[in-house]
Amino acid sequence: MAHLSCGIDFGTSNSSIAIAEGDTVSLVPVEDVQVTKPSAIFFQKKDNAASFGRAAVKMFFDRHEGRFMRSLKRVLGTSLMKQGTLVNGKLMKFDRIIALFLKELRNKAHQHTSREIDNVVMGRPVHFVDHDPEADRRAEDELRTIAEMVGFKHVAFQFEPIAAAFAHEVNIKGEKLAIVADLGGGTSDFTVIRLSDQYLGRADRSSDILANTGVRVGGNDLDKDLSLEVILPEFGYRSTYGDKKLEVPLKLYHDLAEWSKVNFLYTPKIVSQTRQLLIQSHDKIKFRRLLQVLETETGHSLLAAAEDTKIALTAQERYDASFGFVEDGLLIPVTRGQFEDAVQHEVEKISNAAAQCLKQAMISNDDIELVILTGGTTEVPLVQQTFRQIFPKAALADENKLSSVGLGLAYDSRKKFA
Repeated sequence: MAHLSCGIDFGTSNSSIAIAEGDTVSLVPVEDVQVTKPSAIFFQKKDNAASFGRAAVKMFFDRHEGRFMRSLKRVLGTSLMKQGTLVNGKLMKFDRIIALFLKELRNKAHQHTSREIDNVVMGRPVHFVDHDPEADRRAEDELRTIAEMVGFKHVAFQFEPIAAAFAHEVNIKGEKLAIVADLGGGTSDFTVIRLSDQYLGRADRSSDILANTGVRVGGNDLDKDLSLEVILPEFGYRSTYGDKKLEVPLKLYHDLAEWSKVNFLYTPKIVSQTRQLLIQSHDKIKFRRLLQVLETETGHSLLAAAEDTKIALTAQERYDASFGFVEDGLLIPVTRGQFEDAVQHEVEKISNAAAQCLKQAMISNDDIELVILTGGTTEVPLVQQTFRQIFPKAALADENKLSSVGLGLAYDSRKKFA
């Protein structure tokens, strides 16, 4: 019987699983014919039954009663893992929540192959947590434990940008010096690596990997900056209240602009405090919109509108973002220029991480022959423009942006567990 193993790309925004069965490596359809699945869970209020991916997103936006969760990967390595969160009134630990999602992916693979899969290579960012090696180790240990919880007997890890390189290597003739830019929802990771169709069978590729760097900046951070700079001012962000003209609490808005934190705002205490601030607000029309979001628990709809705006601005210069769920007819016009101004400092952090990778590899920009772009954030025009400026002499490969990491992890699993 052919060797069987798999790779799982558990992403901040989207996830995939690919299997290696003998000489064949392929992505598993995880949602109808789709090979990627939004990293989202919806727990129905009546029985806490869990739905996943697009089904979870649809249930939330169709206004079913329950708890919606996204960006679970960003919780790994943080104190929230031990604290847990309330799900429909009951405390649930995040290891259990993440395990439910990974179990869903494993079940899809089992259905696809009709065989149990014991061996997995899990993708991981270069840094789960920036500038905190202990938290980074803890995050990997937590993910390993969760993978074992869902039934995997042997768990290995590979950096996501290296996995993306493996997925592209099958199409390379001769040797090329490449940099992989894996820009996902939560992190941006880079690898400088020598690639060749002649190296595909090598079990040990350590000598081909010249450097790895990463930074905890991704598409979710671009969404947050867009929200804070352009959208949330229409909800009272940086407005004032009271006789002393104090600025309204900014933490409330910062949490409202993050998928992993928005659920923590729907408490009686926060809603009551916001009502009190509304009485003293100097811009009641805009601040009342914030209260409306908190009272109706539609913060995720606000985040989705910001994400939709970012996506729309990849193809057009202006977009009218709709917030009719807050106020009939409420449109906020956003231009690509406004978006790029809002995210410029995040893009600089990304480009600095790429420069650091070159420095570690002790090579120059002109030495790079191939730039491999993977992850949804590489769709952003400013990001593409930045990488073309940094590497003007290099060819650019950006096919299979959302699935190359999963494929590469499966290729790596074939080597690790053969």
